[in-house]
Amino acid sequence: MTRTLDEKDSTINGRGVPAKVFRTELNPVDLLARAALVYAEKVAVVHGTRRYTYAQFGERAWRLANGLRAAGLRKGDRIATLLPNSPAMLEAHFGAPAAGGILVTVNTRLSGAEVEYILRHSGAGTLLLDAEFAELVEPLDLSGIDVIRVDDTGAPGDPYEDFLAASSPEQPESWLEDEEETISINYTSGTTGRPKGVEYTYRGAYLNALNEALVTGLSPESVFLWLQPMFHCNGWCFAWGVTAVAGRHLTLRKVEPDRVWEMIDAHGVTNFNGAPTVQLMVINHPKAHRVERQVTVMVAAAPPSPTLFARMDELNFRVIHVYGLTETYGPTTMCPEQEEWRSLPPAERARLLSRQGQAYPSADLVRVVDEGMNDVPRDGETMGEVVMRGNILMAGYFDDPEATATAFRGGWFHSGDLAVWHPDGNVELRDRGKDIIISGGENISSIEVEQAIVAHPAVLECAVVGVPHPLWGERPKAFVTLKEGTTATAEEILAFTRDRLAHYKCPDAVEFGPLPKTSTGKVQKYALREKEWAGHETRIGAT
Repeated sequence: MTRTLDEKDSTINGRGVPAKVFRTELNPVDLLARAALVYAEKVAVVHGTRRYTYAQFGERAWRLANGLRAAGLRKGDRIATLLPNSPAMLEAHFGAPAAGGILVTVNTRLSGAEVEYILRHSGAGTLLLDAEFAELVEPLDLSGIDVIRVDDTGAPGDPYEDFLAASSPEQPESWLEDEEETISINYTSGTTGRPKGVEYTYRGAYLNALNEALVTGLSPESVFLWLQPMFHCNGWCFAWGVTAVAGRHLTLRKVEPDRVWEMIDAHGVTNFNGAPTVQLMVINHPKAHRVERQVTVMVAAAPPSPTLFARMDELNFRVIHVYGLTETYGPTTMCPEQEEWRSLPPAERARLLSRQGQAYPSADLVRVVDEGMNDVPRDGETMGEVVMRGNILMAGYFDDPEATATAFRGGWFHSGDLAVWHPDGNVELRDRGKDIIISGGENISSIEVEQAIVAHPAVLECAVVGVPHPLWGERPKAFVTLKEGTTATAEEILAFTRDRLAHYKCPDAVEFGPLPKTSTGKVQKYALREKEWAGHETRIGAT
């Protein structure tokens, strides 16, 4: 287990008892150690036909940790993963920190160049690589990186399974000295160009794991279906949170609605999380039906629409609407439903529940402020920026002190999101950082897309904005001005972009012509947005 804190000068209640007797470092690894002891024979992980008890889950995580140490891992070395939701991905969330390393979960939807950038920027020395993504990394320079291939079979002959089998099953002695040390680095989606490495601490991860359990009502009887990817903010800390209460993890490599309903019916699912896009795929499937045992569904990335709320009510799904960023360990606010709301007409109830609400229990209350860092009036009309602070905020951006200082100017983290503040204390987003496009829960930087398009030899200038989409909420659209005397088709521009970016970042459409500008030559993106959203619901991420 984690070592106790160093003895302080202070004592408990002035009675001469050292504080170290009563306190230990907060460490998510201890959550698995406890579950493996107290719930040893309880099924912890279900993956296809494979089953692992908590004792086996713990043993596999410890084998991973000991194997990494035996391979030469030193404290603070980075261990990257390119894995789907699977037992290996869960085990990495405990085995990597148990070894003394720092976990770097890489988005499996990225292009090879983007993956290579993250591996190099993070300084990863080990990569757990699922066989499905071997072709993606084949062209990359992985020199200096030890690659452990994961075939996800659970059987001998799988390189990952052989790696575990050759290692000790005993929990290694912890190297943790301070709970403010980094447990993981989660890379943003590059909303200002290059992705930034967001550093999570042991303390923050531990507290947010308990937040998630408290907010969603997790218990030892919970059956958690993994629909959101664990590479996003460590699965919003649910990798640790479900384990904290010894709930059951149901892992799926891909979100397939048909399979989702099979899992719900066969395993008595109690919880799953995801963006509205994922929820729509599930609730609109032909197999969708009202469940006897209520399912708690956490919805993030965009406010649920009244239609979505009504349909989920029909299915006996309880919706918890949350909001957050990579820098806040995923969700950091929730909209707490008041008892009196339940008797309201569905549209009114949905309107209230679609607010971003207020902070999680272990975070400071969020504020909405003006440019002088003064609170805006709580009138539901005056807009300001959402700022946060507290226990579940990143320690900073890895190897980027300038960006860290900018993000925390004035002593609060600046989200870049614009909101109003209601009299009841709840905040409601009205706009966001103008260059961010949120498509199906993924952040897309318009600047990054613009830079890729402008590299085309026929393109003079370009502006990219989010436009309405019936499934993904919004998708990028490019407005392009060509150089005089050149020609290019929309298909050529799109093909050029797909060669340089992950496909989900690429525009769905290209429109040619001059760009609207101010007198000083600045492109007026708001004019492009207003034209595209005319006649549509303009609330952020509406579905």
